[in-house]
Amino acid sequence: MLIPEASILHPTVPWHTTSRPSSQGFTQLFWQTCSLLPPHPEPDERRTERMRLSPRVHRTTHAPVLRRERKKKNIRSAAGDDVRRAPHKVCSFGGRESPSAVMVHCSCVLFRKYGNFIDNLRLFTKGGSGGMGYPRLGGEGGKGGDVWVVAHKKMTLRQLKDKYPKKRFVAGEGANSRVSALKGSKGKDCEIPVPVGISVTDENGKIIGELNKEEDRILVAEGGIGGKLLTNFLPLKGQKRIIHLDLKLIADVGLVGFPNAGKSSLLSRISHAKPAIADYAFTTLKPELGKIMYNDFTQISVADLPGLIEGAHMNKGMGHKFLKHIERTRQLLFVVDISGFQLSSQTQYRTAFETIILLTKELELYKEELQRKPALLAVNKMDLPHARDKFHELINQLQNPKDFLHLFENQMIPERNMKFQHIIPISTITGEGIEELKNYIRKSLDEHANQENEVHFKKQLHNLRISNTISYSKPPSKHVVTSSGKN
Repeated sequence: MLIPEASILHPTVPWHTTSRPSSQGFTQLFWQTCSLLPPHPEPDERRTERMRLSPRVHRTTHAPVLRRERKKKNIRSAAGDDVRRAPHKVCSFGGRESPSAVMVHCSCVLFRKYGNFIDNLRLFTKGGSGGMGYPRLGGEGGKGGDVWVVAHKKMTLRQLKDKYPKKRFVAGEGANSRVSALKGSKGKDCEIPVPVGISVTDENGKIIGELNKEEDRILVAEGGIGGKLLTNFLPLKGQKRIIHLDLKLIADVGLVGFPNAGKSSLLSRISHAKPAIADYAFTTLKPELGKIMYNDFTQISVADLPGLIEGAHMNKGMGHKFLKHIERTRQLLFVVDISGFQLSSQTQYRTAFETIILLTKELELYKEELQRKPALLAVNKMDLPHARDKFHELINQLQNPKDFLHLFENQMIPERNMKFQHIIPISTITGEGIEELKNYIRKSLDEHANQENEVHFKKQLHNLRISNTISYSKPPSKHVVTSSGKN
């Protein structure tokens, strides 16, 4: 905006009261304005002048000083905790919290809610190098430390990743041989704390071992031997290995079903767990664990797994990511919607019987051993209209499955049908059949435990008989001198 000459020469006169200069006098007015400006400051005076004229630059240049002053003022202030903010938690942007800080804060909240669960982790491990030998006196260097994976109850893969963000585990080096100690001491071992239920595999997918109990341990990287005569008194390096930690939840009961069948609602009914519940598919994004509490203080753990879809054995949907958690459950609980299932308008509608057949086929294609587990069937949403008629029809189809298999394609028919010990109609809305289901779960687990104990005792008895037979049939030693030989 062009300022008239009168307002420049006489600051008290408003410039809008003067006449606008003509285009011919623009050059003259410009030079007059420049003549009134102060002289150009010297280099050492520029910074002081810039800070005086620009408070924003001053605030940026002396940010640490202002933060300290602001902190002192906040401490002396009586405004309360709302004013007192830690300097390292405030991101100043023109006196306000910056939008980037708000976005980071929101993303952290979302991460805590949806991203806390980790069931696989890749780690680098290296055993310690051996110590140097002492050729002159024949001393041997110490062996390098080993890397162990140790199971702990109160440990998760998320905690392991947060504690060791680099995911590198290196054992200590062995001590060198010296005159005061010809035999070097062993290097310090490195222990990796992991949760119970971990399966350890190498880079090629080969299983190194499994940790199913607390304090179980697996050697994953061995330390190098120390320098000695066989190695020309030169030490060897430790073993390098990349391992994969694969978590498989250990639970008594695993819930299996298609999305929106009511698995999360059922878990919240029979236990104190509070999973996410909504009226859309794939509400459960990570496995949820709950415990059924009985009056005699017996506890049964239940795992709610994300819903499966057709083709889960080919890693569709959640696929292998959560099918593996079913492997370590003692019993399966199928949860089926009595009204059937349809993932979207573009997919085919499936009845309750078709849902059971498809779930059985998915488990069979993933791993046949899953079909041998004891299983129960919970038919949910019995509060819907005509649910009783559909339930009687489902019972008839399960009793005579071969009469209805012609409705399926050949590749969808399982080789072995799932045999359910009990079929219980339930409703998570009204609570119908919930107590009965809890009693059947405990009864089935007790029966299965008794069968396992009988098999174990029979096996031990059989081994004992075989050992006794071998000891009796063993001929006497030639060096034994009998009483008849003496005579």
